[in-house]
Amino acid sequence: MYPSSASETNRPFVIWQRVADWAHSHYRARTFGKEERIPARPGLLYLVERGVIRLAGLSQNEGLKPSSLGEEAETFLGFIGAGQPFEIVAQSPYTLQAYAHVESTSVIWLYWKDIDNWPHFRGEILEAFRTQHQRKLIWLSTLGQRQTIDRLLGFLTLLVEEHGKPIEEGYYLPFPLTHAQISSAIGSTRVTVTRLMGKLRQQGKILIVEDNLICLPYSPEPLLSPN
Repeated sequence: MYPSSASETNRPFVIWQRVADWAHSHYRARTFGKEERIPARPGLLYLVERGVIRLAGLSQNEGLKPSSLGEEAETFLGFIGAGQPFEIVAQSPYTLQAYAHVESTSVIWLYWKDIDNWPHFRGEILEAFRTQHQRKLIWLSTLGQRQTIDRLLGFLTLLVEEHGKPIEEGYYLPFPLTHAQISSAIGSTRVTVTRLMGKLRQQGKILIVEDNLICLPYSPEPLLSPN
């Protein structure tokens, strides 16, 4: 079984609605179309009100040539689901960018000082960032595996554990993910990912369900070692 924090509660913040109402009344909210870039910048706190944000990174050298950028040039860095915060870090080896991964993704933004009046909410934000950091460490451990197929399965398992939704066959990722995005995340090529995805399907370790979504079948034992 794949426990999913995202499926248990999409909005973990106790006073989320009050903060969201304040943001809307101060014109700090916007809805984006699928694949539209979010004009995020360092120093601001962003909260996903609805939909899903995809974080991508470009190396500093790649960032100098925007005209030549494509999906292949981006490194997929993860998803931020509804009810979760994110921020753009100024000191980073990547030029970080955020995109609406699904249609009608709504984002609100605040200055950190804006939430001083809601100390409990601030604590929830910091706890969410701590949880995200812990998952990044697990992600790095997964990507350290030598075999590409192990990195691939570990990566998919982490995503489904975090964002998966239950169906009859197992837990599925409720939004699409391209082979190019997967390959950028695990340090492989799109051709290799396509081949290994087919192999994992033959082994019964993954399923492809309606709308070409990735599903992990129910398993009595975790696919990832706790170590």
